[in-house]
Amino acid sequence: MAIQKGERFANGDIFIDYPYEEVTYRWDHHSKQVFVRFYGDEESIQPVPHDNRLFNEALRFGEEITRQDYNRGRSRR
Repeated sequence: MAIQKGERFANGDIFIDYPYEEVTYRWDHHSKQVFVRFYGDEESIQPVPHDNRLFNEALRFGEEITRQDYNRGRSRR
């Protein structure tokens, strides 16, 4: 089920897992920036543009995860 931006993005951080592409995302609602973390890697220090194709696919086809799951990271298959 698609993750809706709207009010939830305005009020809190959101963490997304998109296993098909082995990537996770973190929306920081204070800075209004998106950060990416590919499976097996650390989080990128560079924010991702809001119109990034992969990020928007993750919103449509990925699933929301907890902060703890995001921080723990995922292993490559």
